[in-house]
Amino acid sequence: MALAALSERMSGVVSAYQVQTAPRLAQWKVDGLSTLTYRKSDPFKIGLWNWYLSVEKSKQIVIKLYPETSNLTRDRPPIASFVIKIVSSAGNRTTLVHPGVCDKQLKSNEDFIWAIDRLIVGKFIIDVEFIDLKTFALSETGHGETSSIWSFNDIKKTSISSALKSFSQMLTDGIHTDITINTRDGSIGAHRAILASRSPVFHGMFSHDLQEKENSTIHISDMSSDVCRALLNYVYGNVEAEEFMSHRLALLSAAEKYDLSDLKTACEESLVEDIDGKNVLERLRSAHLYKLPLLKRSCMSYLVGFGKIFQIHDEFNSFLHFADRDLISDIFQEILTAWKGF
Repeated sequence: MALAALSERMSGVVSAYQVQTAPRLAQWKVDGLSTLTYRKSDPFKIGLWNWYLSVEKSKQIVIKLYPETSNLTRDRPPIASFVIKIVSSAGNRTTLVHPGVCDKQLKSNEDFIWAIDRLIVGKFIIDVEFIDLKTFALSETGHGETSSIWSFNDIKKTSISSALKSFSQMLTDGIHTDITINTRDGSIGAHRAILASRSPVFHGMFSHDLQEKENSTIHISDMSSDVCRALLNYVYGNVEAEEFMSHRLALLSAAEKYDLSDLKTACEESLVEDIDGKNVLERLRSAHLYKLPLLKRSCMSYLVGFGKIFQIHDEFNSFLHFADRDLISDIFQEILTAWKGF
């Protein structure tokens, strides 16, 4: 079959089952159908999916359009808008046009059926023009919504990527900086507008007649220049994985101080992923201090649910001498609850 298809393509002969395609257009040239005939096209690619056309002639002519069965179709079925028509070349060239399909989800060969009562003699073309193809995707808020695969999204992503590279260069090369951040071991230039747009705290500093606005300087004596650089790289959209992982707890503190909720969430989710006996108590303290419920539950589960508290007995006793009373109460409540389960 593969050799025959290759031979046909090399000789310029088009298979009777081959569908010709353009980016949004598919045409299948069908020879005359005898009574009780069924034909199914070869697969053809439009958008993300492989498709089939089929035609059946009995009392009616029945045309179907459907995507190939696959994991992609199951997980992200196409939601199609298209115009389909039949163009007959016999006698006077006639065209039959379907009323049109708008935002219809297609999963199987039963989802779009066009039954035609009119007699069609001789050769004809099935012409499908896709107006739009959509699929389900997660939005920035985490909710599912439909999104066109031919939408502005790719252009938008390119624009965002280019903008982030420019912001990164502004920070790295110190292009037109207008604010200086003095840390405990160095100074870094930054841009008021970017800091103010990302942090309500910075916005407040630059909106009122405070020292930071007058002197164009921010003093952060409790932060090293490395942590400050990691913070700025995150704010400017240029943070690297190794840099982020090295400074997660310090960045968590900075996120709390400067009201960067997205950074706070990113730190919490990352800290949950690699809890172990060496860091669990420190992370439990941070979770309580910064009100991080996911991290706190994960630490409690590691200590109590999995019984790791007995493996760090000495460290835990030392921890209790300095821990917040409310946190100690929460720990013992967790222990009592666990004991009741036995």
